[in-house]
Amino acid sequence: MLGLIISPVYALEYEVLISSQDSLSIDNSEVDKRSFEDLKSKYDDEAFIYERPVNTSGWWTRFKQWLSDFIKDLFNFENRRDAERATEVALRVAAVLLFLAVVFFIVKAILNKEGRWVFGKSSDKTIIPVSDIEANIQAIDFKKLIRQAENAGNFRLAIRYYYLWLLKTLSFKEIIAYDVEKTNSDYRDEINAESIRSSFSYASYLYNYIWYGEFDVNEGQFKQAKLAFDAFIKEIDS
Repeated sequence: MLGLIISPVYALEYEVLISSQDSLSIDNSEVDKRSFEDLKSKYDDEAFIYERPVNTSGWWTRFKQWLSDFIKDLFNFENRRDAERATEVALRVAAVLLFLAVVFFIVKAILNKEGRWVFGKSSDKTIIPVSDIEANIQAIDFKKLIRQAENAGNFRLAIRYYYLWLLKTLSFKEIIAYDVEKTNSDYRDEINAESIRSSFSYASYLYNYIWYGEFDVNEGQFKQAKLAFDAFIKEIDS
C-alpha cells in the first residue's frame, strides 16, 4: 500500500486554514437598547392597509361596508374605525325612524279601518256617525245647512244633509224610528207603504253613491239628486 506524502508547504497551509476556522471574533462593545411603543396604533391608518380580506359574507355586511366607505369619504374620516362607528350610529337611528314610521302607518291604518266602519261604502254599515247633528236631528235646520254647503260648492256634504233631513221627516211622520245605529236596510224594512219604500230605496242609492263614493260631484249631478230629495220630502210632508 502506497503511503500519502504531503509536502511541508501544503502542511503549513493546512494548519493555517484550520487555525483560522477555529478562531471566533467576539464583540464586547456595549449595545444601546431600543424600544418601540404602540406600533399597532401608529400604523393603523388607511394608508398602511395593503391587503383587504375577501368578503364572502351576506348582503347586509357588504351593505354596511359600502355605507362605511361612503360615510368615510363624505365626512373625510381619517380612520376607518371612526367611519364604522358613525355607520353603526346611522343604522341605529335609521332603525328607530323606520320603527316609528311602521307604528305610525299601523295606527293610521287602524284608524282608517275604523273610519270605514263608520263611513264605509256598504249600505248595511251605520249610516252616519254619532255627532252633534245626528244626535240632535230633530232640532237641526237642515235647509240652512244645505244652503250653506251648496253655496260653498260642497255638494257631497249637501247630499248628506238632505239624507238626514229625509230621515228626520220620516221620523216626524212616524214612518221610521230614527236611531243613529240603524242602517239603510233597517229603515227600509220599517217602511210599510210600498211607494214610500221604493222612493226611500232610490234616495238611499243616491246618498250611498254620492257620499260613500268619495268622488267629486259636479253641480249638474247635485241638482238631479236635489230634485229627487226635494220631491220625496215634499211627498212625505203632504
